[in-house]
Amino acid sequence: MIQLAGRSLTTRLTLLFASVSTVVLLLLGLLVGILVERHFVEMDLVLLQGKLELVRHAFAHAPAPLAGGDLGQRLDAALVGHHDLAVEVRRGDGTLLYSSGDAAVPPLLLAPRADGAEAVGWQAADGRRYRGISGVVAPAMAGDAGATVAVAIDLSHHEHFMRSFRRALWTMVALAALLSGFLGWMVARRGLAPLRDICSVAAGITANRLDQRLTAAAIPQELAEVVQTLNEMLARLEESFRRLANFSSDLAHELRTPVSNLLTQTQVTLARERSADEYQDVLASNAEELERLARTVADMLFLARADNDLLVPHREMIDLADEVASLFDFYEALAEDKGLHLQVSGSAVVCGDRLMLRRAIGNLLSNAVRHTPPGGRVTVRLEDAAAGEAVVSVVNGGETIAAEQLPRLFDRFWRVDSSRQHGGEGAGLGLAITRSIARAHQGDVGVSSENGVTTFALRLPAHHGA
Repeated sequence: MIQLAGRSLTTRLTLLFASVSTVVLLLLGLLVGILVERHFVEMDLVLLQGKLELVRHAFAHAPAPLAGGDLGQRLDAALVGHHDLAVEVRRGDGTLLYSSGDAAVPPLLLAPRADGAEAVGWQAADGRRYRGISGVVAPAMAGDAGATVAVAIDLSHHEHFMRSFRRALWTMVALAALLSGFLGWMVARRGLAPLRDICSVAAGITANRLDQRLTAAAIPQELAEVVQTLNEMLARLEESFRRLANFSSDLAHELRTPVSNLLTQTQVTLARERSADEYQDVLASNAEELERLARTVADMLFLARADNDLLVPHREMIDLADEVASLFDFYEALAEDKGLHLQVSGSAVVCGDRLMLRRAIGNLLSNAVRHTPPGGRVTVRLEDAAAGEAVVSVVNGGETIAAEQLPRLFDRFWRVDSSRQHGGEGAGLGLAITRSIARAHQGDVGVSSENGVTTFALRLPAHHGA
């Protein structure tokens, strides 16, 4: 069996075309050969039966059919022009009455046989092959014992024709197989040309040219789905590379500011002698920056674990109303400073990690308190939805967020107003962490903003008691 592993697709298709056409032509050649051979046998039988009837007719009209002389003349006249025919006539006791040719009729053919019996084939001493039939001739006169007549035909002409026929047939089969293989190669090359074009275009797409797309206009229908899938993959890669580039830039920016502050403050402090109180103030300021750096690094490690599916929540029953009330106590002082009113309504029970969910809801509350204008209201609604999920909705007033910015709110380091940095704004990782926690609990988080009201909805699988 031909090993196709590692061969090109064009070679495989060419071999497939050649193999299939060769097998079909071989079977067709065998069938034609069998039919021609059968046709020759039928023609020989018709000829032999006709000559047998001619011999019988000669016997029937001979004045003395078994005398031999007149019979021989009649049969010789009947066989004029038939050089490939041989006739042998014998009495019932085996006495030879007439013989023509060198057929050397075998005894099997001269044995008593019913009319219509199959022809007998044999090979003479000179190597020629014969096919013959025999029949009984009834006596023309009373007292005659009758005779057995064997009529045979030399098959040399047939065999020569069949050899020439088979040679021509197999030559044509070989040429047709080569031609079909060549045509198959041409068809495969032309059919795979769009695939080579796809490879050529794809080879030119690099990390700096991910905006290029494969053109599906001239692509066959069978490859259209492949092109569409590749274009979708390129779109995902382009988006991922864009996010990664933005993330790297934002991360460097976030780390550069506190590191620069630490370095500058330390250099200024070391420029001259300071008092102990001044050194203490500088160290306290540096500690704040280091704490901020530590939080940023810890948040990044948390998100890295989430990206690699390493967050494994410790499951327990949690009453979300109690957790929200506890978080309100934590944010109460900050809310009073801005004159905000905190409100909670509803109830919901989930099964999840208490610390993770507390952190996720806390991030939403922190975001709401930070962006609600003074004197505003922050409302938390807890719902046990009928679809088997609990919904924590954090609603606050303020500026309406543009629709095109909503999907990016959960990106790392993303801020609606990029000019606001570090002044209590955080590192821009809180919402990204909230989404990671929600997805670790087989839930999700979404946002909507219209008419000056922004709503974050945290959806989690609900736990329904028995």
